[in-house]
Amino acid sequence: MAKAKPYIGEDGEVRELDTAFAKRARRGRPPMLGSQRKVRMNFMIDPDIAAALDSQENKSALVNEALRKVLNP
Repeated sequence: MAKAKPYIGEDGEVRELDTAFAKRARRGRPPMLGSQRKVRMNFMIDPDIAAALDSQENKSALVNEALRKVLNP
């Protein structure tokens, strides 16, 4: 049997998706490993800190970076 053609060509173009693709397709992205998942924490912060965080695009990354510097995990 001939080897199936890749869905993404060397030029980066995606070829037409066929029935074989649809049969194997799954909704959503695969689950992350437990060690890579983020942990939700709820805590209270001062209003001025909250306002400063609201002006940032990626609050989680900023807070993670700041806490790593302080806590040195």
